[in-house]
Amino acid sequence: MKILDGGITAPIGFEAAGVEAGVKYANRKDMAIIYSQKPCVTAGTFTSNVVKAAPVKWDMNIVENSEYAQAVIVNTGIANAGTGKEGMEYCKKTAKKTAEVLGIPENAVFVGSTGVIGAQLPMDKITAGIDKLVAAKAHTKEAGTDASKAIMTTDTVNKELAVSVEIGGKTVTIGAMSKGSGMIHPNMCTMLGYVTTDAVIGKEALTKIVKEDVVDTYNMISVDGDTSTNDTLLIMANGMAGNDEIRIGTSEFDIFKEAIHYVNETQAKRLAGDGEGATALVECTVCGADTKDNARILAKSVICSSLTKAAVYGHDANWGRILCALGYSGAKFDPENMELYYAAGDKKMLIYRDGADAGYSEEEASEILSQKEVRIIADMKMGNAKATAWGCDLTYDYVKINADYRS
Repeated sequence: MKILDGGITAPIGFEAAGVEAGVKYANRKDMAIIYSQKPCVTAGTFTSNVVKAAPVKWDMNIVENSEYAQAVIVNTGIANAGTGKEGMEYCKKTAKKTAEVLGIPENAVFVGSTGVIGAQLPMDKITAGIDKLVAAKAHTKEAGTDASKAIMTTDTVNKELAVSVEIGGKTVTIGAMSKGSGMIHPNMCTMLGYVTTDAVIGKEALTKIVKEDVVDTYNMISVDGDTSTNDTLLIMANGMAGNDEIRIGTSEFDIFKEAIHYVNETQAKRLAGDGEGATALVECTVCGADTKDNARILAKSVICSSLTKAAVYGHDANWGRILCALGYSGAKFDPENMELYYAAGDKKMLIYRDGADAGYSEEEASEILSQKEVRIIADMKMGNAKATAWGCDLTYDYVKINADYRS
């Protein structure tokens, strides 16, 4: 696998753009388009929140019932959630306008929204923005970067990535862009993720990859424990690489799945590390668990713990908070027969062993916790199962950002 300098437009046949439409923000790009020159096989996964935004419902229907898709329109500033029948009608109007301008079917257009819940979309600005997007779309790296910036809300950096792999003698490319900084707690936050590929692959195989991979990537991150109404991960494959079809159970399937996993995990970690107000990415790996499910539960419990997150921010080696989070996770283990470590870079420090403090240096532990990427390792000494979750520290700025988000 090769890491490329690019993003959503890296695969053959994909174009993108980001423009300023004035949906809510001034003097910044706030609408994006992804367009494929050829129809795409699609797969996706969406929020588990019972309250689903209108664009989530629209996109779920397209994934499940449309033969193909060819475009995505995304706006920021307004989530189009909690907007009733009018919100669904605005999804339809967005898709219809896009379809007319591009000359594709209405049910081949995905829509995405992120921002304030409860507000209605200004459709005059949305439709004008679509005209701008179609006029500006291009296959260039810069166009992809513009699109990745246009879907940001409280994100501090745009998140894009591209890789390539060899499949049957053909180069297959995967591109991605994601956004999310707050309301991040997917069970497949507000998280939007888009993946493009020029691979030839059927819907069943693509769906299998997405459904299985999200469990250990996007579903293993949390910023604040709030699962958004708008969580969306969409993958579009236009087949323009010309490889033989990737089929379940083949080595080509495994190669492609591994590449998708790298893309999803990398983007998920970027979302976690860019949590609202965050100063550090926090990673928790649970090893030696009895089952994979319990390893996931334990790791996620630690990175969701507000007390643990606050301790990392304060560079306070308070392992009691980690032990507590493991204890209330619901997974069974013996606290008298396990170990906890802090790590960063090439440094790793034992802090707790077999029911008691391991006699570590507070100064050295504080130094580890002051790094930009902090790792917490819990060895449960029960089996061979392992899982990793990602989050961030909890800072004063998180409260400041969310106290006046609507204003």
